[in-house]
Amino acid sequence: MRKMLLLASVAYAATMLPAAANDGLQQMMKDDKQWAFPGKDYTNQRYSTLDQINSKNVKNLQVAWTFSTGVLRGHEGAPLVIGNMMYVHTPFPNIVYALDLDQQSKIVWKYEPKQDPAVIPVMCCDTVNRGLAYADGAIILHQADTTVVSLDAKTGKVNWSVKNDDPSKGATNTATVLPVKDKVIVGVSGGEFGVRCHVTAYNLKDGKQVWRGYSMGPDNEMLIDPEKTTSLGQPVGKDSSLKTWEGDQWKTGGGCTWGWYSYDPKLNLMYYGSGNPSTWNPKQRPGDNKWSMTVWARDVDTGVAKWVYQMTPHDEWDFDGINEMILTDQKVDGKETPLLTHFDRNGFGYTLNRENGALLVAEKFDPAVNWATKVDMKTGRPEGVAKYSTEQNGEDVNSKGICPAALGSKDQQPAAYSPKTNLFYVPTNHVCMDYEPFKVSYTPGQPYVGATLSMYPAPNSHGGMGNFIAWDGVKGKIVWSDPEQFSAWGGALATAGDIVFYGTLEGYLKAVDAKTGKELYKFKTPSGIIGNVMTYEHKGKQFIGILSGVGGWAGIGLAAGLTDPNAGLGAVGGYAALSSYTNLGGQLTVFSLPGNQ
Repeated sequence: MRKMLLLASVAYAATMLPAAANDGLQQMMKDDKQWAFPGKDYTNQRYSTLDQINSKNVKNLQVAWTFSTGVLRGHEGAPLVIGNMMYVHTPFPNIVYALDLDQQSKIVWKYEPKQDPAVIPVMCCDTVNRGLAYADGAIILHQADTTVVSLDAKTGKVNWSVKNDDPSKGATNTATVLPVKDKVIVGVSGGEFGVRCHVTAYNLKDGKQVWRGYSMGPDNEMLIDPEKTTSLGQPVGKDSSLKTWEGDQWKTGGGCTWGWYSYDPKLNLMYYGSGNPSTWNPKQRPGDNKWSMTVWARDVDTGVAKWVYQMTPHDEWDFDGINEMILTDQKVDGKETPLLTHFDRNGFGYTLNRENGALLVAEKFDPAVNWATKVDMKTGRPEGVAKYSTEQNGEDVNSKGICPAALGSKDQQPAAYSPKTNLFYVPTNHVCMDYEPFKVSYTPGQPYVGATLSMYPAPNSHGGMGNFIAWDGVKGKIVWSDPEQFSAWGGALATAGDIVFYGTLEGYLKAVDAKTGKELYKFKTPSGIIGNVMTYEHKGKQFIGILSGVGGWAGIGLAAGLTDPNAGLGAVGGYAALSSYTNLGGQLTVFSLPGNQ
C-alpha cells in the first residue's frame, strides 16, 4: 500500500514526457553580460567573469543612473537583465517594471497585482520579495498572497496565474522561484502561523500543478521513498517524519520553504532548505520534528527526495534552515567532488557531497556561536549546551545569552563564491538573544509563535552586529573577517576582477579585495541595503546594480514603524539604533566606471 500511495502521488509527473532542459535559459546563465537568474545561475555562486571593474579601478566607481520603485518597505533580491531589458521587482504589492536599457531605462511595461492588504499583517518579517525569474519568454513572479504569475516578458501580459496556498490560514510568500526544464518550482512561508509547508512544481506553459512535496507528514505526501531516500547514507525508513511528532502536530508543523533554490543538471536534483517547526515553544512539540530544519535534494521531474539531512533536530531557537545551497566542484582528499555548501542560521557552515548527502564539514562560521559545541560528524547531530537549551530550561523561563539570535549567524542574505580563490564570501549577523518560550494555542490564520525574544550585539567582541567573512568551505575555516556596525544583510557578489561587493543596513555598497578583505570602495545609497548586488554588461560597459530600501527582519522596526523593543520577534530593540543612520525608501542604484575606464 505504501508504494502504491507513493506512486499515486507522482503518477501525473511520471506520465509527463521528459522535457529537455530550458536550453535558452541555461545559455543566458553562461552569458555574463546578462543576469538571468536570481543567484546568477543554478549553482547560486553569484560569481561573474566580468572584470572591467576590478580591484585596481573600483575606487573610481560612480553612480550611472537610479530608479525609484515607488515602494517604501524592505527591498530584497536583485533585478534581472535579459538582453537589453531589465526587470525590477518590489516588496508588497509586488510591482514589476520592465526597463529598456537601450532607451535610458524607459519603462516599457508595469505590472501591479491587486492583492488584499490583509496579507500584510500575516507576513512574519516584513513584506519583502526576493525576486523574479525568467524562462522561455516569461517573467515569473510569486506574489505575497501566494499567487504564482507568468508574465509575457515583452508585454507584461498575464499568461497564467495559480494560487499556491491560502493566506487566510497564514500562508504567504517572500521567495523567488526556480524555473527548471518545463517546470516552475515554488515554496511557501508561514511557519509562524502553523502552516504545513511544501515545495510545488507547476507547468511552465500553463501553470498546472505537477507535483507537491511537504516538509513533514506521511511518506507519500512528502514524496519520500522510505527505502531509497537516504539520510547520511542510510534509508530514512517508513514514517520517518510521523514518528518524530506527537499525534497530529505535523499538520501544523511549519518547515517552510521561503529560501533560495539551486539545481544540478547532471544529477537532475534541486536543493533547498526547510524552516523551523511550529511552534517556537519546543516543550509543545516533543521529538526531532522531521523534516523541518533540513537540507533537501529532490528529483525535479518527480519531486521524490533522493536524500535529506536535518541540521537542527527539535529546534529550540528558530534556526530556520532555508539559507541558500551553493554548488561547487572542489577537491576533497585529492578527489574532485560535487559539493553543496550551506551557511545555516544555527551558525554552522556545512559542506556536503551533493550527490549522496554525505556530511563532510560542519564548523562554526561565527566564533560567538555557543548553543552547541560542535556537530557529531557520524550522527550529524549538534552537541548542545544545556545552559542555552530553551527546552531544558522550560516554559516561562528566560534563557539568556544564546548565540546566535533567532535571525541566525546568517539569514536570507546570500553568500557568493569565487572559483579564483575557492572562497565563499558570507554576509553575517553577530547577534545574540534572550529567549522565553510560553504555551500557545493554534488558531488558523493567527500567530503561532509561543516565545518572547530580545536581541543584542554579541558580547566581548567588536561591538557591532555583523561581519563580512571569507570562508574556506573544504577546511571549514574563516580566512578573513571584516566587522560591521550592523548586520551585513545585503547579498554578496564576487567577480573575476578580484573584488567582492555587498551591502550594509546603513545603506553602504561596499567593495573589498577578494583575497584580503581590504575595503576598496563604499558609497552611501539613499536607504539601508537588504538587496543583493548584481552585475551586467551593456554596450561594452560593465555595471553594478543594487536595490536599497531598509526592512526585512533586521529592519522591521523602521519598515513597519514599530517601537516596542520585543516587537518584530525581538529585532526592534536590537536594531533600534539603525534609525539614526538610514530611513525608508525603495531605489535601484546602478554604478559604472567613468568615461572609457
